Amino acid sequence: MTEVTREVFGQMPQEEGGGVVEKFVLKSDSVKVEILSLGCIIATLETKDRDGNFSDFNCVLLLWPGYTRKHPFFGAVVGRVANRIAKGRFTVEGKEYQLLLNNGPNSLHGGARGFDKVLWSPQVLPNGICFFRLSPDGEEGYPGDLKVWVTYTLSGEELAINYRAQTSKTTPINLTNHAYFNLAGQGSRDIYDHEISIKADSYLPVDDNKIPTGEVAAVHGTGFDLRQPVELGKHLQKFHLDGFDHNFCLQQGSTRRLVARACHPPTGRAMEVHTTQPGIQFYTGNNLDGSLKGKGAIMYPKHSAFCLETQNWPDAVNQPHFPCALLQPGEEYNHTTNFLFSTV
Repeated sequence: MTEVTREVFGQMPQEEGGGVVEKFVLKSDSVKVEILSLGCIIATLETKDRDGNFSDFNCVLLLWPGYTRKHPFFGAVVGRVANRIAKGRFTVEGKEYQLLLNNGPNSLHGGARGFDKVLWSPQVLPNGICFFRLSPDGEEGYPGDLKVWVTYTLSGEELAINYRAQTSKTTPINLTNHAYFNLAGQGSRDIYDHEISIKADSYLPVDDNKIPTGEVAAVHGTGFDLRQPVELGKHLQKFHLDGFDHNFCLQQGSTRRLVARACHPPTGRAMEVHTTQPGIQFYTGNNLDGSLKGKGAIMYPKHSAFCLETQNWPDAVNQPHFPCALLQPGEEYNHTTNFLFSTV
């Protein structure tokens, strides 16, 4: 059984449109998740270690109004298009669209006021919560009225996130959750003792602006070969890597499949990622610099958390040989990602 409760969490500033922010708590025997109606943010994620002790391993801000200030998308749903669009520019049905540039020469994670910064309308379910919003035609420069539903459900040790959308005009779409994890427990200094594996035979090399070059490169013989578990710190040293912020290309299909696994041997805590998406962005918190205070006034330094963001490939709207990023009227965008937690 999953217990679902709700409570008032905060109030949006008037300059952001006002409105009450609610917090929804999903709790099973082995997992507890707290989710905000602001940005569908996962604010807390607790599971047991091998000794049966609950610990929060989701890195995020705790005190209100920290969530309304600038932060690196901690725990939020990002869109209308997650990841980067080169030069913030794309062409759909012969018309060119220009988005705001909020990541150097790129548009990132939906723009200046993307899905992570707005209030969503909640509907409580027996084992979860469904959030809805209408992204109006022209919002952040994107075409079409876009109806979006994001549903979180908790069943035992598994948290599922389903993303659905329908549009009135052809539009690019790419939705994901930007949770930051540290399986050692929130506030641990680094993720070097984590073991990571990703079931991908290829990845996307990027240029200096983190835009894919267009090449789909084999991981074999490179530092991007994570098909077998690697201890992250030793792996970064071995291949002289500053960290990961890359898309790994997954076997494509409409059915759920296991795509990644993270394990923290000292606590025994492990996490599997299953998805229907064609890609997963592995990010090792390279841009965290210790300037943000999280729960318990903990600072988040570089490499203190990792993200496994299931999504379409970056800049797919501008790369014809990448999986299609366009949603047409009359079609439905529908993807699900499942996080399965366990101890070893």
